[in-house]
Amino acid sequence: MPLLRPPLLSALALAATLLLGSGAQAQSLKDLYEAARPYDAAFLSAQALYRSADYRVAAIEGIARPQAALSGSATTSRIDPPIGGSGDSNALAANLTGRYAVINRSNDAIIAQARKTLEIAKADLETAEQDLLLRVSQAYFDVLAAQDTLGTVRANKAAITEQLASAKRNFEVGTATITDTREAQARYDKAQADEIAADNDLRTKRIALDQLVGRSSTEPRPLALPAVLPPIQPADVEAWVGSADAQHPTVRRARVAVDIAQLETEKARAAEKFTLDAVGSVGAQRLSGSTLSGLPGTTRTATIGLQFNWPLYTGGSTQNSIQEKLLLEEKARQDLDTARRAIAQGTRVAYFGVQSGQAQVKALEAAEASSKLALEATQLGYRVGVRVNLDVLNAQTALYQTQRDLAKARYDVLVNTLRLRQAAGQLAAGDIEAINALLAR
Repeated sequence: MPLLRPPLLSALALAATLLLGSGAQAQSLKDLYEAARPYDAAFLSAQALYRSADYRVAAIEGIARPQAALSGSATTSRIDPPIGGSGDSNALAANLTGRYAVINRSNDAIIAQARKTLEIAKADLETAEQDLLLRVSQAYFDVLAAQDTLGTVRANKAAITEQLASAKRNFEVGTATITDTREAQARYDKAQADEIAADNDLRTKRIALDQLVGRSSTEPRPLALPAVLPPIQPADVEAWVGSADAQHPTVRRARVAVDIAQLETEKARAAEKFTLDAVGSVGAQRLSGSTLSGLPGTTRTATIGLQFNWPLYTGGSTQNSIQEKLLLEEKARQDLDTARRAIAQGTRVAYFGVQSGQAQVKALEAAEASSKLALEATQLGYRVGVRVNLDVLNAQTALYQTQRDLAKARYDVLVNTLRLRQAAGQLAAGDIEAINALLAR
């Protein structure tokens, strides 16, 4: 019986993959990312925190604006027995007070700190958005890799089935030993176990993707073949490191933390400075009945002035607070250096990871071509009697493993390219457009 040729093996693998997604329309990476944005709880939490920052800053800025308060009271009193003709009395009073900080350096520092927190909130939101993009991309390509694995396992099983049938026929006619049949049967049993495991892994990966994007029965679009992966641009690792130092949200956040620490020191020093407030009030009081406190009727009052306050001695608390803030300021600078070094290291690791992955893809593409030729040669040798059944089985398995590894290596390169852009502080939703262009239509 003729053995399976490599083109037929590839066709079987492709058919198996297509059958997996026949029940739903395939979605692109961009489609699923846009579905995840309004659904993912972690991203929505970061988005709500970012939106709350504006209100928090506006609330703190209120300390620099005029403040007003209205107070009132109503009292009644009774003197028994009356004194000097005075007995029951009633009093109604209302008072409006206002205050405006003319000079208050501590308030200035507090407001400046609050405005700086807006930059931190923005950096945190960018981090959450980049994290969501990477999580969706990873889950997307995990499903594709699991599909490819299941497809190659099924194609390998089909090829082993053919080889098992051939071995049995050859044994029956006496041209092969029972060893060939048993070897093929053992490979077939192993292929069945591999198929069960691959099918379960695909289900698990699909559940994870469905949960992430809030949809059921998601079907990622596969890569268009032949896949041509884009090169790293720019090709200089130090250019990526420089971009990370300037743009990465973690570095920007650490820089803002230094500014906030410096303002904290200014706030501590402001405790030694004077403050000047403009104050004023207007009020009215109405007395009725027999009263000892004054004549019945209505009285009105109005005041306006300046209040000056200058702490002369605070028991050393202000000086110690300043020293504490100076040390915390130094800590913030060291934290910034730590963040910059960590981001630079992560960027270099990500860059060389992508570079290595691209080289691995090229090597596996060459290995796939070699494995196909090796399988054809082994099949020919089996026909003419110079190769045994085990040689064919080994060649088939090597080809399918290479195809599986090649597909996964391509997915890893694409995901790691996004990780590189994240490490350099450049990752944005628009970056998935380049990946979408590589997907099958």
